[in-house]
Amino acid sequence: MNEDLVARLKANPRYRELVRKRSRLGWSLTAIMLVIYYGYVLMIAFDKELLATKMGSGVMTWGMPIGLFVIVFTVAITGLYVRHANGTYDKLTEQIKREVA
Repeated sequence: MNEDLVARLKANPRYRELVRKRSRLGWSLTAIMLVIYYGYVLMIAFDKELLATKMGSGVMTWGMPIGLFVIVFTVAITGLYVRHANGTYDKLTEQIKREVA
């Protein structure tokens, strides 16, 4: 890649905005996911009784829906990022391409 092009790209205020927004959202979603995932793992380690408690009179325990929630939450948070990236970041990227080229 041309060094002049790279310099113009890095100097573009929209590029810095894109990097800032993408980083902020990425780190925020990462922190949320780590809290959910490690919270579940810590619950397994320190509160097995809660996870082993049966729901109602059936055989299902609380651990099953909570574990399912962790999996579904992972898919949902990924979908949220993709939707946001397609809506916001793609527009900014196109604007940057036009301005820098």
